[in-house]
Amino acid sequence: MGAMTQTLAADRARLLELIKELAVVHGLVILSSGKEADYYIDLRRITLHHEASRLAGRVMLAMLDDAGIEFETAGGLTMGADPVGTALMHAAADAGRDIDAFVVRKAQKSYGMGRQVEGPGVDGRDVVVLEDTSTTGGSALTAVEAVRKAGGNIKAVAVIVDRDTGAKERIETEAGVPYLFAFGKDELGLD
Repeated sequence: MGAMTQTLAADRARLLELIKELAVVHGLVILSSGKEADYYIDLRRITLHHEASRLAGRVMLAMLDDAGIEFETAGGLTMGADPVGTALMHAAADAGRDIDAFVVRKAQKSYGMGRQVEGPGVDGRDVVVLEDTSTTGGSALTAVEAVRKAGGNIKAVAVIVDRDTGAKERIETEAGVPYLFAFGKDELGLD
């Protein structure tokens, strides 16, 4: 194992530990999809955490690199995706790479420049749509639609945690792009 591979393995292991410790909340909850679950994965407790955020950016960047996904900018539907996009942007910068981030509003602005996709712009650029986690794929698909309307070329959808509730299949079918995830719910010990 090279030093890079070793570092990535350590990053993944520590991030997984932090997700289990900080983000997995047990108890009955209603998800944004309207479905009930007996646990909730609150990934904002990770993506906005001083240590975990850096790890998430590095792990997501390495996962996309390993999958051979080439892209210039990354982001998704506000607000779950926002800190993931900035974490990935900073991880890329630390590695000497220029990757921008963007934010997709839930609805197009009716004032100013009237944009739904905010940031340095996605028009004509290769894009990865991000989300912290996805249940039905709805948020990611909303972002995909907005980015395509703004002229972005979507290369993949990537999430930190996949709940194994159909998001992958729906996104790959409806958006026609690969769906990647850093951790499956099995790795979190959730069934």
